[in-house]
Amino acid sequence: MNKKYRLFILFIPLMIFVVGCVFLFKGLYTDPQKLESVLVGKRVPDFTLQSLYDPAKQYDASIFKGKKMLLNVWATWCPTCYAEHGFLNNLANNGIYIVGMNYKDSRIKAIRWLNELHDPYKISLFDEDGMLGLDLGVYGAPETFFIDSKGVIRYRHIGNLDEVIWRSKLEKIFNEME
Repeated sequence: MNKKYRLFILFIPLMIFVVGCVFLFKGLYTDPQKLESVLVGKRVPDFTLQSLYDPAKQYDASIFKGKKMLLNVWATWCPTCYAEHGFLNNLANNGIYIVGMNYKDSRIKAIRWLNELHDPYKISLFDEDGMLGLDLGVYGAPETFFIDSKGVIRYRHIGNLDEVIWRSKLEKIFNEME
């Protein structure tokens, strides 16, 4: 083996290491709540889901027309959902219309959760297999979609909703929607 070839072979792991470091370093400055959604500006995808409380009752995308609202994706297995739940109750008490979508969860646990922590949702959807979540591009819970009165997704918030985040950014987005 000649000397140039051996140097090249030794250089490959160094290049892999440098590329990996650049990738990881870039990730330090990426906002995890700013994941773009291809659905922003588009209608909520068509679906049919059961009510969380009554499996015989079905809902479809028409529930997202007529008024601006939030669609909150949550689950009982999600500690962050627990942390934001009190604030969702505050929003609901202040007249914000919220639809809840229980995501990949147990119906019994979800109903118990809402009975114990109070239910901020005007409508509670049950997405047991996560198919609507998949269509929405949900990475995990919690995620909240801002939907205008025509059923168009205007914004997607990933992670905890709380007073600080709402007042600093999200309230303005919500109030500017039709």
